[in-house]
Amino acid sequence: MELIIKNSKITQDVVGTIVEFPKYTTQIMNLANQNAQGTRPRVVGQMSELIKQFSGQTYEDWVSWYTENMPEAIDEATERIYEMVQNLASAIPKIDKEMVRKWVEDLVLTKTFVGFCFQESILKSLSEKKHLKYRVATPQDESKGIDGYIGETPVSIKPLTYKTKSMLQEKIEAKMVYYEKLKDGIRVEYNF
Repeated sequence: MELIIKNSKITQDVVGTIVEFPKYTTQIMNLANQNAQGTRPRVVGQMSELIKQFSGQTYEDWVSWYTENMPEAIDEATERIYEMVQNLASAIPKIDKEMVRKWVEDLVLTKTFVGFCFQESILKSLSEKKHLKYRVATPQDESKGIDGYIGETPVSIKPLTYKTKSMLQEKIEAKMVYYEKLKDGIRVEYNF
């Protein structure tokens, strides 16, 4: 047997009420929060540590305890995120169909091509450093997240920002190579 309990049911059971938000608003607030970093530990506290310190039992106890221990946190996070929402709101009217087209072309054409060239240049540079041959991945390799080989070692090449996007990270059976764009080139990080 199997039982699936939806998050909304858990929230209803534990907190008593569910806050409903208009369509798309949480996506905008999440994006604003990512940019403003409003719910980072330096603003709202390290939640995993705070919840360990909390000795109460109910949601009301938690609210009381948290606001007593972190009295400015909710307000500071709100201000940071709201300011970024305002920035996003002022940017939206500047976006027209032609800008969207240019963005899509840049993403699909330019960034894809440049990313592929980064990969080839990184593979070549690492192979020279290790005195091994390199080869780019086959389509079958690419389906497994492998971008190429240094000698017999499979490697996956990702931008450095990939490390911070844990929700996107898939399980890749290869040595990870990260790169960061610099003003005059790229910095490559690897450990093999």
